[in-house]
Amino acid sequence: MERLLQGIGFETAQWTLLTVFLVGAVVLLAGALRRSVIERRGGAVECYLRAPGARGRRGTWRIGFGRYGSESLGWFPIFSLRPRPTATLSRRGLVIVGRRSPTAEDRSRLPGDMSVVGLGWLTGGGEEPEEAAFELAMGEMAMTGFLSWLESMPPGTRWET
Repeated sequence: MERLLQGIGFETAQWTLLTVFLVGAVVLLAGALRRSVIERRGGAVECYLRAPGARGRRGTWRIGFGRYGSESLGWFPIFSLRPRPTATLSRRGLVIVGRRSPTAEDRSRLPGDMSVVGLGWLTGGGEEPEEAAFELAMGEMAMTGFLSWLESMPPGTRWET
């Protein structure tokens, strides 16, 4: 009787381990597929995002992909299976509030070759914001692309702030 119970317990442990392994493999495959789809649609760059002054995760630097669209920048966290962007930064009225190098505090979360830009939106009266609503950190080449995207406008659009 004891041998029979030990055999069943060992077999159950094997099935449990196999199930955990398969679930982990499916999650990794889904993450790789998601990343491939985001990058394949074009205009995706690796960048870090945070909302200065916010509490919790939003107030800390998080790595992800920024994907340029004609009307907005969609930000996808790198460690997520969510198919839609977590943050969507509308291009309409988007302005750079400031640009800086990472501070000593930022360097604990960011690689050293990053530039940080503060982003905000024009007010109803057309005035620039005093404080940044979001901060984006990216490498110099990605920053050049972002600034070009921000300054350009798709043909046939007439955006008014």
